[in-house]
Parts: sequence; C-alpha cells; structure tokens
Amino acid sequence: MAAVAAAGHGAVLTHLPVGHRAFVIALLGAESTGKTTLAHDLAAALATPGTRTAWVGETLREWCDRAGRTPQPHEQRAIAEEQARRIDTAAARHELVVADTTALMIAVYSEQVFGDPSLLAEAAARQRGYGLTLLMALDLPWVADGLQRDGPQVRAPVDASLRRALMQAGADFSVVSGSGAARLQCALAAVSAARRPPADAGATRWRHLCARCGDPECERHALPL
Repeated sequence: MAAVAAAGHGAVLTHLPVGHRAFVIALLGAESTGKTTLAHDLAAALATPGTRTAWVGETLREWCDRAGRTPQPHEQRAIAEEQARRIDTAAARHELVVADTTALMIAVYSEQVFGDPSLLAEAAARQRGYGLTLLMALDLPWVADGLQRDGPQVRAPVDASLRRALMQAGADFSVVSGSGAARLQCALAAVSAARRPPADAGATRWRHLCARCGDPECERHALPL
C-alpha cells in the first residue's frame, strides 16, 4: 500500500505543476460520529502507488490538547484559518487530500456555542471549493473523549446546522453511515461517484441531490460501488 503523508506540519515536499488542483475530500459531522477514524481509513484505502495522498488532521483537537481547554470566542477564527491553511498547503503538494474536518465545522460550533455566525460565510465558500464533502450520519453511539465532547444531546442540533450551512452555500454533500468496514465502503462509494467522469462531456460531473431536502430520516445512505 502506498504511504499517506500527514500534512500541515511543515514537511517539505516538491510542489506539483502550476495549475494542479488536488481532489479534496472533506469530512464533517457532529461529535463522536467517526470523522477521525474514517479519515485515516479512507486516506489509507485511497493511497495508491504513484498518487500523492495526504491526510490533514484536526487543528482544534491539537489546540485543545496543547492548551488543556476549549477555545474562547476570540480564538475561534485563528483555529479555523489554520485548518483551512493546512488543507490548502496539502492540496498544493498532493493529488488527493483527505481532511479530518474543515473550517466550516469550527464555524458551526462557534455559532452553536457562542452565538457567533461571523465565520460561516467564509468557511462555507471554502467548502464549496472542495471536491467532495462527506457528512457523517448520527448512527454511531456517543462516546466521551476529553475536552471536545459536550454530550449526545448536541449532536442533532450540530448536524442540522451543518446541513443548513451546506445547503445555503450550495455545497453538494453525501451522507456516510454504517459502522466499521460498512462506513468505509459507504464513503468509498461516494468518492467513486464523485470522481467518475460524466458520460456526457457537457454534463455535471456529480451532484448529490438527495441530501438537499436536509431530512436525515429520508436519506438513502448506501451508494452502490
């Protein structure tokens, strides 16, 4: 299996040709929905010889571990900007990037926790530019995990806010469900659909329309490979 680079920590890599545009797979989801595990597994599954593949970790988790606390309102923007910077850096140096969350996740939490929506517009605009957004379904049990977990009661409101932000931004997304290998296969199916060239050269490459209703109860989670 090809190696996956952990991007964003100052590694020096040769830039790809001018005009290169990486395919960025961005994972979003409420707490305890398996983003980090899936990001690692997905990056490993997609890494092939000859393809520069990178995994971008979660800046907020590193910040909390380092500071021993969660951030205050005035610290949110810098964390969101650093998350975006790491993704952009990886995209300039790799062909395929798997991002364990994006600035939009931080913006949504900033609105939820602090009542501050000021980060949403910029974060949503960035999200539209990524190749594929995978939204984690709320079908995994909640598990405590240090400073970043507020409790199972916050998952549905955060999920609703993410859907609303994505739909208002016009960002297509695919919902990933299942546990273990099934969750990975669901994600791989979405990636395969997103990267498949259209049969008609003039057609849209890929659009996920089901999720546009925003109702998690009516979604068809499983996509055929």
